[in-house]
Amino acid sequence: MPKMKTKSAAKKRFRITGTGKVKAGAANKRHRLTSKPTKMKRQSRRTSVLSKADGIIIKRNFMPYG
Repeated sequence: MPKMKTKSAAKKRFRITGTGKVKAGAANKRHRLTSKPTKMKRQSRRTSVLSKADGIIIKRNFMPYG
């Protein structure tokens, strides 16, 4: 059976931690930042760990060897 391919979009957007969790950057940080609260912009600078259910979906469907 041939190897499964990792989705190119997923490998650009997600990282797998050492314990198997999935990290992702924050959404809504690209444009029209003047209308967004300072707190939201500040907290969006860092990556965050996805919920367990979302992480399972990402790893199973998009990153089979992650």
